[in-house]
Amino acid sequence: MDLQWIDTEKAVSRFNAWGTGDRPFFFLTDYLHRRWLVEPIDGLSADELLYAFPGHCNAPDEEAKARPLVWQPHPLTPEAYHEKFEIVHRNMLAGNSYLANLTCRIPLDINLSLRDIFLLSHARYRLWVKDTFVCFSPETFVRIQDGIISSYPMKGTISCNVPNAEQTLLADVKEAAEHATIVDLIRNDLSHVADHVTVRRYRYVECLETCNGPILQTSSEIAGQLPVDYRRHLGDILMAQLPAGSITGAPKPKTMAIIREAEGYDRGFYTGVAGICDRGQMDSCVLIRFIDKEDGRLFFKAGGGITAQSDWQKEYQEIKEKTYVPIC
Repeated sequence: MDLQWIDTEKAVSRFNAWGTGDRPFFFLTDYLHRRWLVEPIDGLSADELLYAFPGHCNAPDEEAKARPLVWQPHPLTPEAYHEKFEIVHRNMLAGNSYLANLTCRIPLDINLSLRDIFLLSHARYRLWVKDTFVCFSPETFVRIQDGIISSYPMKGTISCNVPNAEQTLLADVKEAAEHATIVDLIRNDLSHVADHVTVRRYRYVECLETCNGPILQTSSEIAGQLPVDYRRHLGDILMAQLPAGSITGAPKPKTMAIIREAEGYDRGFYTGVAGICDRGQMDSCVLIRFIDKEDGRLFFKAGGGITAQSDWQKEYQEIKEKTYVPIC
């Protein structure tokens, strides 16, 4: 059965109605949260969509046939990236934005299907939508557990091949400023729906294995207390967090207009969100580390945070480090 896409109004209505029930449901939306899939997990066809999230999975036991990986991305030229970077940077110097997530669309040659990539990859969140995209995201978006809402923005990346990589990443002034900005933005977003919002963990480091070697990424955990009747308002709570701050910037509306001009392409489902609600608990991810199919061609989409202090060459290198599959 084909997936049944709905609009935002109907999606919010389903969240609010189903949030008080006992039947787990899955949700997926695009970057601009215009298209939604909100369905009970037992109603999803594994022929159309596969997911593997912590505690929930509909992936078959089968394994894709292992073969030597052919991985050939075709990144933007440095000159082409610099042109996009300058659009963002000029706006920052003019005071229109102080953090922006600039992304790129990278043609890709790989000897695996989207479904095979899903089956072979290793990530905290994996998602495949037939003939559309595959995602292997390390970034938690919103988690709700026992009335506590938490968000985990991920900002800051470095290759483990860099000498003293962790120390270098944590000491980088630009990375520290970028992370502080996004934590403040997420704290503000959560404050619209929760009380007693605090930063529980700040700039903790995780190692991710990739086909290009390991990388380090920094994240933070921000959490707050939801109202007692939050299950009746799950849709409204989620909408108040969208789009994710980590993949837009600050201030959100103006920055989104700036990056739309700079990027020059439609993100589609890239940097959207997906998750599962189960009896008032929620776990969701940001759709990063993402490959989609357009007119028969595969594209990897990757991005990074830009501030007024950014060096475009370092940002360009970070884009290349994030262009990987977690297949080792």
